[in-house]
Amino acid sequence: MTEKISVLLVDDHALVRRGFRRILEDEEDITVKGEANDGEEAVRMTKQLKPDVIVMDCALPGMNGLAATRKILEYDPKAAVLMLSMHSEDTWVRQSLEAGARGYMLKNAVDLELITAIRRVAAGEEVLDPQIARRSNLKGERETGLTVRELEVLQLIVAGLSNKEIASQLNLSANTVAVHRANIMDALGIHKTAELVVYAIRNGLVNIP
Repeated sequence: MTEKISVLLVDDHALVRRGFRRILEDEEDITVKGEANDGEEAVRMTKQLKPDVIVMDCALPGMNGLAATRKILEYDPKAAVLMLSMHSEDTWVRQSLEAGARGYMLKNAVDLELITAIRRVAAGEEVLDPQIARRSNLKGERETGLTVRELEVLQLIVAGLSNKEIASQLNLSANTVAVHRANIMDALGIHKTAELVVYAIRNGLVNIP
């Protein structure tokens, strides 16, 4: 028989951990090695138990899931962290993957999806919740989910123009431009102009002369 995938469950709600434990321990190839209720305990127990997969809640009290993931990976760069979150916004997903998580699943994931995700990250794959992956595919190349007008505004934001200057160039009011800017940031899950510029350039949403 192949060796079981050992899992550490990290969540600040005992009921949630108990629910996950029940789901996972029904699987012949998965065993729950331990449970932690905050980030500090997650780091300590990872060092102690050396689990194959750490199923990490994003929003933990004190040291949150992102910080705990970074700490764990400083200690063991090969650790497989699967982030669980209520948040589907791109910013959370991106921050989790940048922190080193190997996967990101939503807490409302179907049991089977969570089990499959654990197996895949244990095998060294990167996993995104199907709901997020479907939406991310829409943002490939120029299919961003942004309107033509929003793409025009984005192009001028990247060029460094202010709302007033963009309004003048596109024959709009400054208020309308401000609304477009807010809608763009909301659609992309970004909250700072500098981040927006980097994202737009990296993902080919604008033409760079």
